[in-house]
Amino acid sequence: MEQGKPGAAGWASYRIYLYTYAMTYLRRFVMLSRAFGAIQASIALLVLLSWVHSSRAFAASPDLQTVLTGSRQRIQNLDYRVTGRLTRVEGDGKRTTYKFTGKAHWFPDGLRLLTVISGPSSEKTSILLHMSVSGHLTIEAILPGEKAASALPFERWNDPLVGTDFSYEDMVESQFFWKNQELLAPEKYGARDCFVLKSTPGPQDRTHYDSVTSCIDRNILFPVHVVKTLHGTGQQKEFIYYGLRQIDGAWSASQVEAKLSGKPGSSMMVIEGGSGKAKLGLKDFALGPSGAQGKKAN
Repeated sequence: MEQGKPGAAGWASYRIYLYTYAMTYLRRFVMLSRAFGAIQASIALLVLLSWVHSSRAFAASPDLQTVLTGSRQRIQNLDYRVTGRLTRVEGDGKRTTYKFTGKAHWFPDGLRLLTVISGPSSEKTSILLHMSVSGHLTIEAILPGEKAASALPFERWNDPLVGTDFSYEDMVESQFFWKNQELLAPEKYGARDCFVLKSTPGPQDRTHYDSVTSCIDRNILFPVHVVKTLHGTGQQKEFIYYGLRQIDGAWSASQVEAKLSGKPGSSMMVIEGGSGKAKLGLKDFALGPSGAQGKKAN
């Protein structure tokens, strides 16, 4: 017998293993069929096979599991208040600066993030984003000139936020909760050794991006550079994270720069103060009466 090749006994044992494996799943399928009916059992089997496939993928790439678990837990532990400024810098150096306050907290039904932006005039833009535990996103807003909150249509999620390079949906990192995640070859970004995660949305994920590629520091599991590819056009938006620091046990960036390819200038979000343990409750995220409520009051 040649070295490294199984003998007859080895192949026989392997065939017995395969037969036993197949029979085990067949018996489970039959039991499900009797209990729930063929349609329900088929659905259950598909779910089971999907879970087995996902488990095998994680087992084959423990680094992928590490990156996703760390990134999701970071978001699920959010409980902060911040103040800062949002500045658009034109290609000729002209600056337009806005002040903002923000707060975020992860509740049992997902993340809520409320941002209020005040510009050079007295008008304000208020945005409430809610991301469910499955990554489903909804956005409500009170825009300048409006007196009541209303749902922001999906078509507007990619609109520039007060004229900057940040869009409404850029305010949350929903890409880490998308269905499709792939770990690319590791890279260095500056002096940092990084995991490179490519996230692509599934049919259930509402987004204006075809993919998001994140360079994530291996030691602190925080993004340092992110590139988002816009749906349909292939245009890319780049995000660079500066001044990474740990506050109240949580890592954050003191500044985030956004650049849109082919567009002169960039935008900068600067955090000037805040707390990483704000102990927020649902009452802290009251945006105001909804559009429907406002109509009923008239």
